[in-house]
Amino acid sequence: MPSALPDGEPVPADGALPASALAGAVDRPLGFYLHVPYCATRCGYCDFNTYTATELRGTGGVLASRDNYADTLVDEVRLARKVLGDDPREVRTVFVGGGTPTLLAAGDLVRMLGAIRDEFGLAPDAEITTEANPESVDPAYLATLRAGGFNRISFGMQSAKQHVLKILDRTHTPGRPEACVAEARAAGFDHVNLDLIYGTPGESDDDWRASLDAALGAGPDHVSAYALIVEEGTQLARRIRRGEVPMTDDDVHADRYLIAEEALSAAGYDWYEVSNWATSDAGRCLHNELYWRGADWWGAGPGAHSHVGGVRWWNVKHPGAYAGALAAGKSPGAGREILTDEDRRVERILLELRLREGVPLSLLREAGLAASRRALSEGLLQEGPYEAGSAVLTLRGRLLADAVVRDLVD
Repeated sequence: MPSALPDGEPVPADGALPASALAGAVDRPLGFYLHVPYCATRCGYCDFNTYTATELRGTGGVLASRDNYADTLVDEVRLARKVLGDDPREVRTVFVGGGTPTLLAAGDLVRMLGAIRDEFGLAPDAEITTEANPESVDPAYLATLRAGGFNRISFGMQSAKQHVLKILDRTHTPGRPEACVAEARAAGFDHVNLDLIYGTPGESDDDWRASLDAALGAGPDHVSAYALIVEEGTQLARRIRRGEVPMTDDDVHADRYLIAEEALSAAGYDWYEVSNWATSDAGRCLHNELYWRGADWWGAGPGAHSHVGGVRWWNVKHPGAYAGALAAGKSPGAGREILTDEDRRVERILLELRLREGVPLSLLREAGLAASRRALSEGLLQEGPYEAGSAVLTLRGRLLADAVVRDLVD
């Protein structure tokens, strides 16, 4: 979750939403994102709203402590119940992210999930996910999560090569993420994801192939592969600016993506979003699909973003300020915006084009339709889906997805 917050109008002290946001809500899927903002160390490429113990020392007092964080987050879940009303609405997905959620005790994560179950109820087939650092879990920890209702887990692997992990300031040892997959399977997890990053300075094509081979050898049913983005203000950005490490270019990223597509496809993984592959539809991350399809979700935690019925809001960033607001009986919201119909149309195009199902051509205006015809003629969109009324990216189109979507958003 990126650390920068946008501008917006004030959030009411009680967090109340406009009546328009709640109209028809019972018929829309609802998810929860639970942000855990703590990390043992800060990775050099990370721009997320996370904090180490050193960074928090003296800035938030007891309110910023991770020891009582679960209690604070449960308070926001209860606030969500008040804001969303009493209409029956089971939660379809829960995703615990960070930071490093597994720095908290496993029982804390289970208790946070339990608050959602108690306040809202969980759909019988709800997808319940947590991110995990490979070094912060063991078989007993995973067993506690599984017994507590978690059925999907995502391990941050990034790379199988030590020198690449060192550039990223990742602290886990090569081989540990793969072992975690086996431990998660033994604990009874239905779905396991490995996160990979390509394009790290100093990474070669062979390094990337080795990482893919290691990930596939572990047998997860989902793999995410993201191009490294060097964010301003990070340690990695400063090192590149000083000339200590080189920066890879877009052509290298494209080559690495093609290597990933070839390896993953050969191993039986199908892409369903530009950066995500699964062995079956059941393995797809339903929570992320809520985001990509503009559904409703409540983001609890410092800096977390939410969206309900065309209203988007975000919480204060600092854990101390976040806990202080809830302790005072107030919403931790820092700002919000009410999306217009045009905003929502544009966002649907931006997000849904990245999906395997594509975006309906009916969402495009005249200029966007003209651009889609050009993209089709240039081999960036698939012919069959286009004739059926949808813009779906080809492999070449996936490499140029950002440029394609800019043209379609007239």
